[in-house]
Amino acid sequence: MKAQRDVWADTLVEIGADDPSVVIVDGDLANSTKADKFAAAYPDRFVEVGIAEQNMVGIAFGLTSAGFRPWLSTFGVFLTHRALDPIRMLVSQTQAPVRVAGAYSGLLNGSSGKTHQDIEDLAIMRAMPNMTVLAPVDEIEAAEVTRWASQHGGPVYVRLARDAVRQVLPDDYRFRLGEAVTLRTGGVVALVSTGVQSSRAYEAAELLDEVGLHVRVIHLPTIKPLHVPSFLEAVDGARIVITVEEHSIIGGLGGLVSETLAEQPNRPRVARLGLQDAWSESGPNDFLLDKYGLSPERVAEQVREYLNSADATALSTVGDAA
Repeated sequence: MKAQRDVWADTLVEIGADDPSVVIVDGDLANSTKADKFAAAYPDRFVEVGIAEQNMVGIAFGLTSAGFRPWLSTFGVFLTHRALDPIRMLVSQTQAPVRVAGAYSGLLNGSSGKTHQDIEDLAIMRAMPNMTVLAPVDEIEAAEVTRWASQHGGPVYVRLARDAVRQVLPDDYRFRLGEAVTLRTGGVVALVSTGVQSSRAYEAAELLDEVGLHVRVIHLPTIKPLHVPSFLEAVDGARIVITVEEHSIIGGLGGLVSETLAEQPNRPRVARLGLQDAWSESGPNDFLLDKYGLSPERVAEQVREYLNSADATALSTVGDAA
């Protein structure tokens, strides 16, 4: 398994060999984000700003006016919070081709602690006009998303995790903006997830198989814009849709899915798993995943609890495989 931060950096080094317009603007965290790999390969296209995230955005915006295609590189929380105003004014409103790489996103920041955990970024960035929001699941998709974003002509936010997860996509996978990706077929219960959490949802479905509950798993790598027809096709026939996200249940994936299905006739019931309108806390990664119900075991447990409490009529064929 290869961590997304390594994949992102290695892919940009590869792209940079043929595209001299690719530049990285870093916020004093190149060793953590692995942007230092790009700096070593192309020192004249690496700009170290230091701990000055708002200035990073201004510099990146200026570089676009000279024909460059910059990436911003630092922890996600510093970009979606500390640098939010210049991203809003200089990047989103002007539709500048700045790529915002939010590294160390979500809960799992090792020893960095709760101040560095960002569990609101998807809600913030998807509410911003002109902003494309992407959250790859594994090393295969991280490379694909990096290539796609490097060619895109407008603002992009890419949510990148620190640690590697199990690969769930085939080696020949190709990213298509907005499209839902079915990782597992199943019965009338659909788990919908995004980013690296989709890998854990996949493992949760395997655990549920062991007790006779065959659920489908749908991965949404694009939080914005969602290709609604592909999503509706993926959940077609589902009676219950359960979103699972390493993020607040407010405004992120759960919000996207609820908003989308609310506009459809005969829509399935929706339940949201994630951080329940609460701040996260510092702690070891495995502890945090269990505490907030995001480990495969805890996801499977919560799905079973929800199904046991749901309307029996809606669940009459839950165990049926597709």
